[in-house]
Amino acid sequence: MWGLRVLWGPGSPRVLLLCVGGLAALVASVAVAITIGPAQIRVGDVWSVVAAHLGWGESRLSPIRDGIVWNLRLPRTLLAAVCGAGLAVCGAIMQALLRNPLADPFVLGVSSGASTGAVLVVVLGVGGGALSLSGGAFLGALCSFALVLLLSHTLGGTTDRVVLSGVAAMQLFSALTSFIVMTSADAETTRGVLFWLLGSLGGAGWSDVWICGAVLVLALLVCGGYARTLDAFAFGQDAAATLGVSVGRTRLVLLCVTALLTAALVSSAGAIGFVGLVLPHAARALVGPGHGRLLPVTALAGAVFLVWVDTLARTVLDPQEVPVGVVTSLIGVPAFVLVLYRARRTA
Repeated sequence: MWGLRVLWGPGSPRVLLLCVGGLAALVASVAVAITIGPAQIRVGDVWSVVAAHLGWGESRLSPIRDGIVWNLRLPRTLLAAVCGAGLAVCGAIMQALLRNPLADPFVLGVSSGASTGAVLVVVLGVGGGALSLSGGAFLGALCSFALVLLLSHTLGGTTDRVVLSGVAAMQLFSALTSFIVMTSADAETTRGVLFWLLGSLGGAGWSDVWICGAVLVLALLVCGGYARTLDAFAFGQDAAATLGVSVGRTRLVLLCVTALLTAALVSSAGAIGFVGLVLPHAARALVGPGHGRLLPVTALAGAVFLVWVDTLARTVLDPQEVPVGVVTSLIGVPAFVLVLYRARRTA
């Protein structure tokens, strides 16, 4: 039903063109981004490697270059696309639910909780080897979100209370992370943890792609089913309730979905900021506020954006790699200032 509303709803030719163009841009971006790097690889070589591994032919590359494409660059680039799409969609959902243009996936403290969970595993060895860094980050993110739900419910459950609870959880888990690193980690471990906390796709593998991709598809299906309900939230909670929306249940379901998706993405890629803050505003400028149109365009924009940001991060200072979160912040801050300036002029 969501796809029908997107393709045949109001303004459908423009939205359809943007979606088709965005999908084509994403496929082209992934193919070209894989060719960028020290190894000389062409776009045709990428297609031949993918076809060979899918059983549709033979690779034209040597085993080493085949491994570079299939085991290193392709999963990393696909994970960048998944993370960009997921973070951007989470930002769009949270800005609608909380009616706050500054809301992003980390306002609930999920990123800080994931950081604490990862540090507990890497630095203190919590889990006795049974938990990986990603597993610890995922459990930490869920614990942080559970704390936010508990605090917001205790304080009244309004959107302001949710935001304040998220800020409190963010500060608490950030302090815990800093304390653990400062008191228990050696210099090498500290450097590795801090690099991950700033956002890194360097360790991406196919398992990360499948897990994050599955969670993203599930989240898109759930959020797409609530597209019309999210439109009602633009008029406020009271107005949405008079339109027959179950405000409390809707907010709980969508906050849980966005927290689950953010936790999965952060556990695999670390904290990558500004994607969920800036991209929804850019998408609204193209297709308007209707979430049936906004969500697919936002997802595609976020995917293309992070593919190229990651490509820049791993090549601009080659052979040294820049954390992806650093690059998104450097790009996102001026972009967000521009968005605010344009909004002020049109207000």
